[in-house]
Amino acid sequence: MKARGWYLLFLVLVIGVLMSMLSGCASRGGLTAKRADLVAKGLAQIGTPYVYGGTSPRQGFDCSGLTYYAHYQTGLRIPRTAAAQHRAARPVSRNRLQPGDMVFFKTGPDIYHVGLMIDRKHFVHASSARNEVRVDSLDSPYWSAHYIGAGTYLY
Repeated sequence: MKARGWYLLFLVLVIGVLMSMLSGCASRGGLTAKRADLVAKGLAQIGTPYVYGGTSPRQGFDCSGLTYYAHYQTGLRIPRTAAAQHRAARPVSRNRLQPGDMVFFKTGPDIYHVGLMIDRKHFVHASSARNEVRVDSLDSPYWSAHYIGAGTYLY
């Protein structure tokens, strides 16, 4: 329960930061409303159980189900699986990641994983290892070692 409390506090802080960034969206480098909405949809699912094949808060999420759902809720249609999302996304270099971009990982011979960036260093994803939607750091040794690219459906 303590971990969930930490996530909720983190969620409140991040949404506050996103809203303050959004207020300056007319300025160069500001966060667009679409990006802020996409990130908020992903963060709202923190603590939702991991369920293989899951695509909704009611049933739970797998990694690509979470990104599919967040995009769908913001009016964007994307492929369903992590591998297909990776193939179809417009590539983004790691040093240009923005909130709302997707990060892709290869965690096994035929196993792909995807998360949604919430800032320049952290992403929200449905973790099968932790059995829930959570936030992790892109710079952690595990995720850095399995990183294969990033992309976006936001233009």
